[in-house]
Amino acid sequence: MRIGELAERAGTTTRTLRYYEQLGLLPARRSGNGYRAYSQDDLRLLQQIRTLQDFGFGLEETRPFVECLQAGHPQGDSCPASLEVYERKLAELDACIARLHEVREQVGAQLVRARESRDALATAAEQPPRCELVAGTPVAEDETE
Repeated sequence: MRIGELAERAGTTTRTLRYYEQLGLLPARRSGNGYRAYSQDDLRLLQQIRTLQDFGFGLEETRPFVECLQAGHPQGDSCPASLEVYERKLAELDACIARLHEVREQVGAQLVRARESRDALATAAEQPPRCELVAGTPVAEDETE
């Protein structure tokens, strides 16, 4: 199949496919007339790359999976290098989740403080205003009107 058809079937652009070729993730084969030629295996490579990207993997992180498929393995994640990338990604995700838990705790504590402050202000506003006049102090006649 030609580059346009592969791009359409993979749900991407021809520009992206050329970029993957530049990176060495997609083989660049040419037919007799000079056009790029692709196979179903290339479509599988692209599907593997896209799935991993959807999971948050960078393009370089997809390389071991692509190489595994290119080596003839039925799945891109059946090689040791692919498993190592999974392990690193899980460790990275665990660290992100731990950091998010910390931030959540901080935001929760700030919310509690903000509510307490709001409630204290509301309670203060409910109290009658304090009079500045001291009982028994004479008031001038023109000030009472």
